[in-house]
Amino acid sequence: MSSTSASSPLEPGSTFDSGGYRYTVHRTLVSNPVYDSLLLASREHLRQTRRMLVVLKPVNLEDEREAQHRALEEVELARHLHHPTIAAVLGAAVCEGRPYIVMEHTRGCFLLSVMDAACQSGTTLSPAFAAYVAAEVAEALEYAHGCVDDEGRPLKLVHRAVGPLRIRLVEGGHVKLTNFGAALSELLGRLPSPHGLLRGDPAYIAPEILRGALHPTPDQPDACTPRNLDGRADLFSLGLVLLEMLVANYPLDPPEELGTDVLVRLPAHVRSERPPLLKLETLANRVLRLGPEKVERASQDVPEPLQRIVARALRQEPAERHPTAGDMATELRQYLRTLGKPYGAKELEEEMARVLKSASDYRKLDAYGTVEGGVLPLPPDMEEAP
Repeated sequence: MSSTSASSPLEPGSTFDSGGYRYTVHRTLVSNPVYDSLLLASREHLRQTRRMLVVLKPVNLEDEREAQHRALEEVELARHLHHPTIAAVLGAAVCEGRPYIVMEHTRGCFLLSVMDAACQSGTTLSPAFAAYVAAEVAEALEYAHGCVDDEGRPLKLVHRAVGPLRIRLVEGGHVKLTNFGAALSELLGRLPSPHGLLRGDPAYIAPEILRGALHPTPDQPDACTPRNLDGRADLFSLGLVLLEMLVANYPLDPPEELGTDVLVRLPAHVRSERPPLLKLETLANRVLRLGPEKVERASQDVPEPLQRIVARALRQEPAERHPTAGDMATELRQYLRTLGKPYGAKELEEEMARVLKSASDYRKLDAYGTVEGGVLPLPPDMEEAP
């Protein structure tokens, strides 16, 4: 086995054995301090010749035992999630004390890469593209929010990290929601979140989570999780992703509209899992100020039916959003049916290919090196592994 340690990630060419399998790391798939690092690897059963490509996600916690518990918890939660729009978790592996989540490998790229490619080449994603992707993710959330454990008890799952780098666009035009590592659930034996830790992606965080951190109540599960948090928090996150696809701009990053002054101060102990691109307090203020007028201004050039869907998803109060992810998916499907021509997996794959080719033709490849390496001109996971 190549030399590795619990404090340093695996490098390309590293091999290790775990759980009856041999893993060989081929390349880094995603590398950025804001996101989970992802490695493309091969997994081969030690007693068979079968070999398959997988994705390894390190569980980065200082306490080795807590890291391994978190890994097992994510694998156990994934055991209850079987849906075509949810990426599968195959298990966990451990290399010299550091646990890795072993995830299914799907040929394609993340939504973030397609959005970046469109931006770099001056291409605009079609409203149909945005609506179809959002509808598929909403259906994944509808399923996840309704999952139960082996005894039939509701897991009350909330993903908490819905964002463009957790949405995978797969060969064949399929869409998969990935990475439930930050999910809230009532899974038996679940470790509580560390005090003051905001789980998930702060760039797409729901306002009720921030309000729970600002004004915690004694009955909260932890300092940053309001007691009645439910799946409608994920709909706010999805609403931000949908608006970003439609306007080709991060909704919480307009020039003047959100102001620069800080109206709320987060308690000193509150921190995010990973350092966000913007200061956490700045993001919090922008989320809490994202009222209906600002959403309407940001979406003024969006088709009117999608304006309504976005406006509802981005309401500050959960009760004013869609009651369920399934309701949001239904509205998005209804919009797609009004277009006069079908838009499905085939059309998504064709549009995705055009966007990536356009960006490749512009040869602006350096924009992708720090997030999903090698997407242009061809995603690394669409090449044959060595």
